[in-house]
Amino acid sequence: MKLATLKDGSRDGQLAVVSRDLTLAHLTHDIAGTLQTVLDDWRFFAPQLNDLYDRLNRGRTRHAFAFEPARCMAPLPRAYQWADGSAFVNHVELVRRARGAEMPESFWHDPLIYQGGSDDFIGATDDVLLASEEWGIDFEGEVAVIVDDVAMGVRVEDAGSHIRLLMLVNDVSLRNLIPAELGKGFGFFQGKPASSFSPVAVTPDELEDAWRDGRVHLPLQVHWNGLKVGQPNAGTDMVFSFPQLIAHAAKTRNARAGSIIGSGTVSNRAANVDATIGYACIAEKRCLETLADGKPSTAFMKFGDTIRIEMFDSQGRSIFGAIDQRIAKAA
Repeated sequence: MKLATLKDGSRDGQLAVVSRDLTLAHLTHDIAGTLQTVLDDWRFFAPQLNDLYDRLNRGRTRHAFAFEPARCMAPLPRAYQWADGSAFVNHVELVRRARGAEMPESFWHDPLIYQGGSDDFIGATDDVLLASEEWGIDFEGEVAVIVDDVAMGVRVEDAGSHIRLLMLVNDVSLRNLIPAELGKGFGFFQGKPASSFSPVAVTPDELEDAWRDGRVHLPLQVHWNGLKVGQPNAGTDMVFSFPQLIAHAAKTRNARAGSIIGSGTVSNRAANVDATIGYACIAEKRCLETLADGKPSTAFMKFGDTIRIEMFDSQGRSIFGAIDQRIAKAA
């Protein structure tokens, strides 16, 4: 099943089901008005939505209309929690090596995760509005899951059953603000502005055999200013699976329905020597340049730059639709 939230002038938008080929949509107001409502009682609402989804795919609905990503908010325009991990430890290792710091051994078996702002997400085609290029604007291509209610202390082997939907993420980072923030010893805040999400969120079965062991085994396509710069595989080198991240997030507290758990920047170790794999964030490219030449040569994003993040199935069909945005100066 594929779900989107359409702009209707409200904070939380109007829920719609979207056809498997992303061409048609149908409002769900006769079932549920918002995605959060569905997540609050998934077992009651999901079968009804799935029936509508099946009828939409078979051409058996009376009020279908053309699906337009530009009409979409983030699937959850605001969420109760946005907890972003760093499951691709290669990315962390590269960043630390580039600044001459050793990575603690614990990073390979104890997940990294931080709590980001969840009150104001960006739609897939909306501009990313920022005040200054001097902040070091970067994109970060990720995968994320949305869960239903997860009890504190959930076991890893049970955590996967709470995954209801998956999305793509552009976790925007302001690289020149982050070092001073981390230097305070209190974590990210200003260096992590609002994140963007794919037009649709999908149930795990939409990924077919690409969804296994709690990971998405497909390349993440990243285009910067129309040029493909990365296609790292989101299943390869993901040290911590989504069930592991969920269990880590819920170790000391409940994670309520509508919580979003991110994978962190998709990164493959092979990209360190194979340039065709590329990168899902500029910082990683700059780290490789620093290690090779002593300094980075790739600049961060400028106003007017575009970023497109998308994932395709084995038949070349877009699964989530594309995050397709422009960096713009805030008024």
